[in-house]
Amino acid sequence: MKTREQKITIKDWAPEDQPREKLLKKGRPALSDAELIAILLCTGTTTLNAMDVAKELLKSVNNNLHDFGGLTVKDFTKIAGIGEAKALTLMAALELGRRRVDFIPDEKPTIASSQAAYDLLQGELSDAAHEQFWVILLNRANRVIKKCLVSQGGVSGTVADPKIIFKAALDELACSVILAHNHPSGNREPSMADRDLTQRLKAAGKLLDIQVLDHIIVAGRKYFSFADEGLM
Repeated sequence: MKTREQKITIKDWAPEDQPREKLLKKGRPALSDAELIAILLCTGTTTLNAMDVAKELLKSVNNNLHDFGGLTVKDFTKIAGIGEAKALTLMAALELGRRRVDFIPDEKPTIASSQAAYDLLQGELSDAAHEQFWVILLNRANRVIKKCLVSQGGVSGTVADPKIIFKAALDELACSVILAHNHPSGNREPSMADRDLTQRLKAAGKLLDIQVLDHIIVAGRKYFSFADEGLM
């Protein structure tokens, strides 16, 4: 019998309850969030097993997987039992998940609404701790050619250089673009600088015959669309 001082390890559990065995026998949907994280962690501490550590990690974000996706290496290592190596494993797993969502195996999507533009960039922008500026390049049929990270800065702002934006569009022979950046503060409302920049880029696009269709501001799971608000 284990005493209170002894850690109950996952190996002490019934085989069908051990996360790895459960994954093999029942598949991914059968596992809880904590069990999936425990598999990535592999081990715990001298007093906590991997499941205990996983539960503490989820507790730190109120069991919110969206917030979990925004954690940094520094955030992960605040939890007992998670060093830099485990934190990097978790970051790599999160990034693979984002890339899987972004991967389009057959044809590029058509952007017909602000929601579609938000969905395309939500993985990058909603979790970013610092402000980033992206541009979606579109062909004549509004199909995505590619999305480009233009710049990234601090918590309060970044610089969007029109030369870089339109060079990317010209290089790909884009017919139109959608601008996007995030507000790490969670406030989706555009600043005066956002409004001014949008109008300057719209005017520059006209000179190059490249239409600026929209400017999306992502604030977590919310967004603001200049086009939807009649500001384009």
